[in-house]
Amino acid sequence: MNHRLLVATLAACASLALAAPAGAQQKLLIGSTSASSSQYGYFVALSQLINSKVPNVESSVVETGATVDNLRRMDRKQIDFGLVTTNVTYHAYVGAEAFEGKKIDNRMLFVYSPAPQNVVVRADSGAGSLADLAGKRFNPGLKGSATEKTAESVFKLLGIAPDWVRGSTTDIVNSIKDNRVVGYVKSGAGDKLDGSSLDIATFTPVKVLGLSEDQKKLIRDKMPDIAVVDVPAGAADGIPAYSTWSFGLAVTASPALPEETAYQIAKAVFEDTTVQVGALSSLKDIDLVKLTLEQSTVPLHPGVVRYLKEKGHAIPDKLVAK
Repeated sequence: MNHRLLVATLAACASLALAAPAGAQQKLLIGSTSASSSQYGYFVALSQLINSKVPNVESSVVETGATVDNLRRMDRKQIDFGLVTTNVTYHAYVGAEAFEGKKIDNRMLFVYSPAPQNVVVRADSGAGSLADLAGKRFNPGLKGSATEKTAESVFKLLGIAPDWVRGSTTDIVNSIKDNRVVGYVKSGAGDKLDGSSLDIATFTPVKVLGLSEDQKKLIRDKMPDIAVVDVPAGAADGIPAYSTWSFGLAVTASPALPEETAYQIAKAVFEDTTVQVGALSSLKDIDLVKLTLEQSTVPLHPGVVRYLKEKGHAIPDKLVAK
């Protein structure tokens, strides 16, 4: 190679190395869930959003066992942040339930999808309130699910004892259609009833039983791991407004995640109007800031606090780490 060309080539390489030194980008691992889940697609889109909007960060998605697995991986420093449900992340934070004796410190980045827990019953069930479900054959949710466990805790707190019937969603939907079970608890799709509830409604009229004011207060006072939400009229044809309990799908991070990184992630997520909705259409009309402030159950990451304060949002004391 010509000497001058060699020198020029080396100089160019040196210039490139100075402009983008090796290792300059912070590499982040995002824990998600099974690749077969629609939520996995959301996290792939989230990673793409972060890579395009957050300076000097390169993120990638890891397939995991979802909430509990992600929290434990965060604790072992195997991932930087990931998918959680707001109730289980609270349990980890305080060392309860599956995390009894083993607290896992984690900080909220954002809540991205509400999961109202709808008490759906046949219209001819004779039940006009939750109290009327006492002694009736009723399903608390898919066996082993967060819905089931949370429903059992809520009914116990309210002093209501249905005759619990267990089974898969398919089994219970068929049992409700056949009038062998009066109803079930099922996560909604945002402010709408989910597909299985709408399927039941094509065979027999249904209604949703809401919480009374006293029941709402009791849950707020005694169950800090869940939220109470007001669902507007129109969850399905003919369904009026009602109140129910809810947990959310969220993203929490290790406290070791740098404040500036968390700030930039919050900015990218809260100001995005296309990428996340493209991956999960149910997010179309959701205000992520409002949802995060209403349904977070553990303190916000300091970087998120900084972003929200800059935007003029009031942050509840319980969401600011002491």
